Amino acid sequence: MFHHVKELQFNARVSKPDVRFAKLLLEQFGGPNGELKAAMQYFVQAFGCRKPHPDKYDMLMDIATEEFSHLEIVGATIQMLLTGVNGELKNAADESDLTKVLDGKTAKETYIHEAMINPHFFIVSGGTPTLTDSVGNPWSANYIMGMGDLTADLRLNIGAETSAKMVYENLMKFTDDVYVKESLRYLMTREVAHFQMFQAALDSIQPNFPPGILQSDPKYSNKYFNMSKGEDFKGDWNEGKSPLLGEEWQYIDDPLQHVRDTDGLLDERAKGTPRTEESVQTANKKLSAKRKALVDNATAPKNGVMSWSVYEDEEKLKSTEKKENLTNHSINN
Repeated sequence: MFHHVKELQFNARVSKPDVRFAKLLLEQFGGPNGELKAAMQYFVQAFGCRKPHPDKYDMLMDIATEEFSHLEIVGATIQMLLTGVNGELKNAADESDLTKVLDGKTAKETYIHEAMINPHFFIVSGGTPTLTDSVGNPWSANYIMGMGDLTADLRLNIGAETSAKMVYENLMKFTDDVYVKESLRYLMTREVAHFQMFQAALDSIQPNFPPGILQSDPKYSNKYFNMSKGEDFKGDWNEGKSPLLGEEWQYIDDPLQHVRDTDGLLDERAKGTPRTEESVQTANKKLSAKRKALVDNATAPKNGVMSWSVYEDEEKLKSTEKKENLTNHSINN
């Protein structure tokens, strides 16, 4: 159930029209890292969590709904930046000099050129936001990423928040409007907040590495292949212990010879790790059974019916709580 409140979550303001920046800001309205992408990604991912992970379902739906609020802020800002354009386009009876609306900063030829690059924004939309990126590519569900595995989805969302944060950071460099920057800074900050929420949710799931269920093959999980010869570097990514599995990195300085010596890695042996093929298969079965039981128990029909919501149970709970409160009140008196 959605309920729309007409006030914005953040009071977006602009000091003056700016058609060019409005066009850039479309990147966060209908672009691959924009607010609609985030809202739909988290909304879709939430469905798989409804029963087995109700706490994560709650979080994903809350953040998805907030992203729709952010989409509204971006759309409102774009519309305000287009102040004058919409009216001039409606003035069809007379020829309009749109260069006046552009504050004299953009010649008519430049405006026409930009209109040719993104005609829907300047001509077809009638001076309103469009679900496209800044160069007119239409929004696509191809932007949505979800694997149906909560630990994988949360990592995808952390990446999505990172990308969106960087887009806002870059957009702030292209406007001098202090009010617009105020809104962009707010939106950027919420990306940082969501990043932390997703990270905390991921940390609450144990084990959460590797993503999914099947463990990695110990013969290859700690091998570092020096695939680019020249100025070689060492660091925590190729020496010492791997950060999550705690295995000793095996540095393969000459990958070509190593591949030849091991018959194309078919004769590779596990080194620097306590994990074995037997321990991996045991872990696979154990985690598979655990995840299966979690989903099966959470989604099992009750009295032959599967129900998404539990209105009746909630009413019974309220009734029980009311009776308990009355009983406690009588005892206290």
